[in-house]
Amino acid sequence: MADAPAPPGAPASAAAPASATAPFPDTGRRVLVSGASRGLGRAVAAAFAERGDQVAVHYGTRRADAEATLASLAGAGHALIGADLSTSDGAQELMRETVTALGGIDVLVNNAAVNTPHPPAHTSYEEWTAAWQAHVAVNLFGTANLSHLAARHMIDQGAGGRIVNIGSRGAFRGEPDHPAYGATKAAVHALGQSLAVALAPYGIAVSSVAPGFIDTDRVAHRLTGAQGEAIRAQSPFGRVATPEEIAAAVLWLASPEAQWSSGTVLDLNGASYLRT
Repeated sequence: MADAPAPPGAPASAAAPASATAPFPDTGRRVLVSGASRGLGRAVAAAFAERGDQVAVHYGTRRADAEATLASLAGAGHALIGADLSTSDGAQELMRETVTALGGIDVLVNNAAVNTPHPPAHTSYEEWTAAWQAHVAVNLFGTANLSHLAARHMIDQGAGGRIVNIGSRGAFRGEPDHPAYGATKAAVHALGQSLAVALAPYGIAVSSVAPGFIDTDRVAHRLTGAQGEAIRAQSPFGRVATPEEIAAAVLWLASPEAQWSSGTVLDLNGASYLRT
């Protein structure tokens, strides 16, 4: 039986599933981690590097922190790339530099995000609209743009790929002081599931994780005193996650063995919020 023709406008390699032409590698992959200057992004970059992968460390404004991440990575062949993901041009430049530096891309981890407080009862309209625009530009459009660009390269390469999105428990539980964050993370989950269906014929698996609180520099001020005790009490384990725990889940979702988990949204919140 002859192969089905490629969709209009698709590259020739799109005529057959990528999984039928070349296996997705277990190590030595080309990995882009957005927002990898510190915290969870740094832990994710480290987890891939320790597995023998080459990592492109992206940063928005924290170059010194990103340089520290790069210097800490095991192995060689990693890259440091700065880009503004709030613009489509910034996303395109980041992908272009990643592919140039690493020779291609096998895994994309969408970690970059904006998360600034804007409680509706105490935020002016001007601040409210600015907060929403900033969150949507980076958290949703930045993720969508990078995913599209990565997928096109993965299709052309013909060996499949992995896209893992960093979502949030807040997409389900609600974020009263950060509503745009919760809403955009819910959109990221939905985007990932749509892409999982669309990209499966090309051997590309797409999944998301939905962490609760993570012990990072960004939220350290919220984990002290009575507020910190209340946050830790949300989980029956009496603590919050470490970045390394979340990174381990991301690493597995990006593995060859996790293809059948494509489309999943994996809760990583220590039983602090159980959804049905």
